[in-house]
Amino acid sequence: MSSEATLSSTSKVQVAADIVTEFLEVAIHCILHHRDLYPAGVFEARKKYNVPVQMCLHPDVIQYITNILESIKLLLEAQEVNRVGLVILDSKQTPIERFVFEIAYPSLLSGFGCDILLTELEQSLRAFLLKINVCDALLKPLPQDVTWVIHIHTCDSAMLRLEEKQILKNFPWIEAEEKQKNMSNSSLVPMKTVNSDIVKMQLFVEESSLKRKLDT
Repeated sequence: MSSEATLSSTSKVQVAADIVTEFLEVAIHCILHHRDLYPAGVFEARKKYNVPVQMCLHPDVIQYITNILESIKLLLEAQEVNRVGLVILDSKQTPIERFVFEIAYPSLLSGFGCDILLTELEQSLRAFLLKINVCDALLKPLPQDVTWVIHIHTCDSAMLRLEEKQILKNFPWIEAEEKQKNMSNSSLVPMKTVNSDIVKMQLFVEESSLKRKLDT
């Protein structure tokens, strides 16, 4: 019996959620490094998908990202998150740059256990990380005194279920402030797209015209 036949539909969704969550963890760390949101000394060089990556060693940052990903994974398993955004804010809490991962949910029933398919997906995710590794060459420099936040686009009922489960008692999610959601006169920088039977994902960056003014 093939490995594909032994996986239930639910199990396949969970495996896909694991793959996306693991990728997002590395991608977030890499963005923090390449956009100079923390000093270079708090990062450690590692490898993922045979790509050199930088992972932050600061315990508070690690815990924050871990808490975020625990919630995202639950929503991915329920197929109730369609966008994850890493938003960079200026000193006035205005968004000036936003990395957006758009996620879609294809059928996971055909070909999921195929090693070739998994290898192709790994190559696609490798290309995502390579693109993030050169994002600083594609984007304008950030000003000083910036902060960052993660936004998840989902439905109200999904967030209520997270609260009911009390998965993260000391890490409540709240509705994003309108000020943090709106970006003035933004330009779009396409980064990478993957389209497989396991996951469909697109990465792009929005840059605010305000950042260009701050940089001049």
